[in-house]
Amino acid sequence: MSRVAIVQESSIVLNRDKTIEKAVQLIQEAALSGANLVVFPEAFISGYPAWIWRLRPGMDWGTSEALHGLLLDSSVNIENGDLAPLCDAAKANQVTVVCGLNERDNERSRATLYNTVVVISEEGKLLNRHRKLMPTNPERMVWGFGDGSSLKVVESPVGRLSTLLCWESYMPLARYTLYSQGVEIYIAPTYDSGDAWLGTMQHIAREGRCWVICCGVVLEHRDLPDDFPDKDNLYPDSDEWINPGDSVVVAPGGEIVAGPLRKEKGILYAEIDIKLAAISKRALDVVGHYSRPDIFTLSVNTQVQSPIKIK
Repeated sequence: MSRVAIVQESSIVLNRDKTIEKAVQLIQEAALSGANLVVFPEAFISGYPAWIWRLRPGMDWGTSEALHGLLLDSSVNIENGDLAPLCDAAKANQVTVVCGLNERDNERSRATLYNTVVVISEEGKLLNRHRKLMPTNPERMVWGFGDGSSLKVVESPVGRLSTLLCWESYMPLARYTLYSQGVEIYIAPTYDSGDAWLGTMQHIAREGRCWVICCGVVLEHRDLPDDFPDKDNLYPDSDEWINPGDSVVVAPGGEIVAGPLRKEKGILYAEIDIKLAAISKRALDVVGHYSRPDIFTLSVNTQVQSPIKIK
């Protein structure tokens, strides 16, 4: 048995260093409660750009530019060591950490952002960096596109795990790519919430016969900084829950065993037995005895996107 901690806490919005400091404290708290795996939401460092769902295209240009500039300044440059405190915390507390973040490109323009989720080992090593393949709707005005090089399952003390971000879970071939690598713990950091989304999480647990760990973004009006651009117009209700969270743990087969944690902040804990991921495949194994490889094939381009070369 392993103990999973889903951190449903708000970021220190648009402040990278303070958000990372908060994450380190939450890792320590989860580890003291016996957690082996600690999961943070989508874009936790330093906040999901929720304003994109309220800005008016072509009309709120000044506000959009101001907010994007703040997001750039508070994003993560992995190559420059911005994640070192998180890696040190994973090692010091002997836990595997999964965390969503805004990542700034360090190879080409140095201005493109990616919606990224990292997996950090209990030794403090970066096991995987996955960039969201297809940002959803207005998210494409914020983030670039990831590639197939990070669609992989990694080994950890709690089991074989991998990640897809939010509506990537609606991409059947992306899901199947993880199933085909024997994923046992399917981790879905997300901004989505509500009964329809929870039904999707249950479907994936039934389809893939894996544990599904969904970590939702929770955000209240009071979490926005006082100097947030155009705050009164974008968020006039001072008591508003901008996003409710809805973190949940689903067992192989589809039973919800913890959560959903809705309009509440805290850490959601669950005990998971990784053996159930294999046992539940007796009746349905979509990449095994139920796969029909004589009819269906899957091809995935796992090459890293090549930068444009100047001649």
